[in-house]
This record gives sequence, C-alpha cells and structure tokens, in this order.
Amino acid sequence: MVYSQAVTPDNPEILEAKRLNIPLKSYPAALGDLTRKYKTIAIAGSHGKSTTTALMALIFMEAGLDPTVIIGTKLKEFGGSPRNGAGRNFRLGKSKYLIVEADEYKDSFLNYHPQGILVTNVDREHLDHYKNFKNVKKVFLNFMGNLAAGGVLVLNKDDRPLFSLADKLRNKKILWFSLKDVKRVKQIKKVLKIPGTHNVSNALGAFNLARSFGIKEKVILKALSKYRGAWRRMEYRGNLKSQILNLKTPVYDDYAHHPTEIKATLNAFKEKYPESILICVFQPHQSRRLNILFKEFVNAFNKANVLILLDIYKVSGRDELSYNIGSCNENKFRRKTSRTFYNNRIVAKYSSEELSQAISKRKSSPKVFYLPHLGKLKQIIQKVLKANKAKKLKAVIVMMGAGSIVNLTPKLLK
Repeated sequence: MVYSQAVTPDNPEILEAKRLNIPLKSYPAALGDLTRKYKTIAIAGSHGKSTTTALMALIFMEAGLDPTVIIGTKLKEFGGSPRNGAGRNFRLGKSKYLIVEADEYKDSFLNYHPQGILVTNVDREHLDHYKNFKNVKKVFLNFMGNLAAGGVLVLNKDDRPLFSLADKLRNKKILWFSLKDVKRVKQIKKVLKIPGTHNVSNALGAFNLARSFGIKEKVILKALSKYRGAWRRMEYRGNLKSQILNLKTPVYDDYAHHPTEIKATLNAFKEKYPESILICVFQPHQSRRLNILFKEFVNAFNKANVLILLDIYKVSGRDELSYNIGSCNENKFRRKTSRTFYNNRIVAKYSSEELSQAISKRKSSPKVFYLPHLGKLKQIIQKVLKANKAKKLKAVIVMMGAGSIVNLTPKLLK
C-alpha cells in the first residue's frame, strides 16, 4: 500500500493495513525505488519546479526521447478525458528516462537517486517541518548529494541561498545558469509564450539541463515555443459572467501561496496586462505559513490594484491552531516571536483579517477587502468593476492560492 505523506498515522486505512500486515510504503519511498531503475532527472526548488518539470518533459518529448514523467500539476500534452480539460500529471514513456518533480516537503526528495538534478531556488518554505532556513538549505544540500556518479547539477546562480551552497558541493559537475546570460535569455524570450521573468529563469534552467543530455538547441527552443502553461499556473479559465456589467474581464487560476511566488506571479500579470486593473483574490494556505511569513505576506501584493482576502485554508494534519514548542527556551522564543503562550504551546496569532489590516496600513498598498462570506465574492468584484468602468479601465482577475479557492473560480464564470 502506497500512501501520501500528508496522511497521518492514525488514518483508518493505514491502521487497517497494519492490522492485516499489508506492506506500507510512502509515495516518496515508492518513487525512490523507480528512480533507481530509470535514468532519472529530478527538478527541485522551493518555487517553479512544476513549470520547469513541464518544460523538461516537453523538451524530451520533442527530442523523441519518450520519457516517463511525474509532475505536481496537470498538462494537456499528457492527454486526458473531455471532463478533465486540465490534462494529466503523469505520462508513461517507453524509454529509459524518468523526469520527476522532486518535492522537498518532509525530506521527500532524499529518497531519489537521479543522474541529473536541476534546482530553481531555495527559500524559506515548509518551515512547519524544517523550523528554520538553515535546515531548508541543509536538506537541499543532502538531496544534491544523492546525485549519481557522473551526473550533472544545473543550478540557478541568481538565487543567493542556492549559490551560497556552492563551496559544499565538491566533486560534482555543476552547470550554473543566470539571467545575466543575455544571449541565451534573448533566445528564450523570443519563443517563450508564458510571461514573467521567473518563467524565463525556469526555461533557462531547463535549456541548460537539456543541453547536458545532448539535445540540440533548435529542438529545445521549438519545445519551449509550444508550451502554453499548466493547470493552475497562470491558467486562463474564461471571462467573468455578470448580468450587471457587460465587460470582458479575463479570469485566471494560480497556485501561488508563498510570498515569493505571489510577487513573481503578480509581476508577470502586470507584464501581460500593463494597462489593466489587477484584482487578486487570495486564500492563505495553512495557518503556520501565514504566522511564520506574516511580514513577507504584508509586502507581497504590491503589484495588485485590488486585493480580496479570503479566510485561511486549513490543511488537514498540518494545521492545528497551535504549535508545540517542545523543550525550547520559552522566554527566548517569546522575545523573538511575540506569540501568545499557553501550556507550553504557541497559539496562532495572525488571521486573514489581520493580514488585510496590516496591508491596508502600508502607503503603497492595494485596495483591500477582507471577505469572510464567500457568497459575496462576485458582488465585491462587480463593485470594483463598476468603479473602474466609469474610468474606462479594463481589469483582470486572478484567483490565487493552494486550497479550496480553485472551486470558487467556476462560480465566477457561470
């Protein structure tokens, strides 16, 4: 029985499998077994790994290398039923190549043993598990240490935390990529259809890794030119349907849920729609992430003109309302965090409402609405559009977050 690491040990199916002596294996461990049987390429990074994995898959497919691919989003290029218009997250190939999105959560990617590794960046993510940034960098370093003998590391030189690990990556073949590579960046920008500097960087990494496997430049560029995006990565869903306003307002879905991702995505939307009012509807994902990165979230929405904040999406098994601090020095921790303590536990401090208040206090903040009642979402959007219609301004809407917000988008299109 293969189980997700999001499943808790007290899950009824896990308990029953143990009672029946059915062998249990986590998904990363099972995938790790596969990586030993294939010539595996692993795409890792705190942000951008799904898009980069998709680009690598399309490049290998264009080159006729017929890879097996496992990715954390859905690609239409992998097929799918008419009911599943977003595509699939798996492709079964017939060659020796396996391309996988290597997730760092709970040390998952330490199970993998690739011949090629691409790392997009290293950021303060999954701190509910890693506790601090030092541990995040350490686990990425350990993952890169899993590279098979004779394998290649393709790393983002523009990412300072990643570049700081260079001295510890001894006896490894490293290919660095950078947006300062003007000639290559110009080539990629000419063919890449998806907006955003971060996506140019992702494509640049994929380009360099593909070249290390002997794929020709013209094949790589042709594959990049065909990419139209993935499920919930700046995914166009249609136009807002409104009985009140006769406006053509595009609606997008996006998975961004970390401040770094939010900034990059909103920058890309401003690049794509420079003359439009940008309306961001955001659902924070996980209380712990909001608590740990609260200041970063406050400064993440500068490019939005209007921000509509929904309540936090609570993640089952990861999102209790308090954090166990164990045996750490409580007084020292209290000074550093200003959290409220009760029975040796840190009570969650921040909410979406408090985030909306903090953002509103900033001088260059977007117009912020806190929306605890989801039924009023369309009403708020129409109110904003009415005000902009008088000024003859166009608008674009992005539904953003990693939780249940994806289920709200269809309601805007009906």
